Amino acid sequence: MSNEINASSLESLEYIPYIDENGQLPEQLTGKIGVYAIFNQSKLLQFVGYSRDVYLSLKQHLIRQPEQCYWIKTQTIERPSRSALESIESAWIEENGSVPLGNGKNKEKWTQPINVKALMTSEEQLSYQNPNNDELAQMKIIKNVARRVEAEILKFLADRGLQIELRFNPKLKEEGLLDLK
Repeated sequence: MSNEINASSLESLEYIPYIDENGQLPEQLTGKIGVYAIFNQSKLLQFVGYSRDVYLSLKQHLIRQPEQCYWIKTQTIERPSRSALESIESAWIEENGSVPLGNGKNKEKWTQPINVKALMTSEEQLSYQNPNNDELAQMKIIKNVARRVEAEILKFLADRGLQIELRFNPKLKEEGLLDLK
């Protein structure tokens, strides 16, 4: 029994809109195992990844990098095989001719929860660093920063026509992190 996967070239795959005309993400990828490439508005490759649920991964990337997620290309496989997925991912990056920023120096922005401390306004920083603040006061400030950043992301995506509900993990907000539940 062969575990051989026929990898499609990135070039040969169709572009799929990240957010379709009905404001939905590509629901046909729900629960699908596969490799995906994310492109910006100009169809420049930003990130290549693989997942056991491509749809959920696409949702996470959309909130982490909403300005970069406009088009996707994907190849799904039936059975999970990390080596097959890694092999397709590597082939696509090689085919691109250079490592996309999302797989290089900006990988953390694509693969880790958003750290809102880095997005604080100068007023929020001053308030947070106030020596009279105890831990609870700081947690409240960081939670409010997380709420502000979350609202900005949701507004940006609503302006792009997104119609699906995105639920952020409330526990992470206390730590100054934003990620979907």
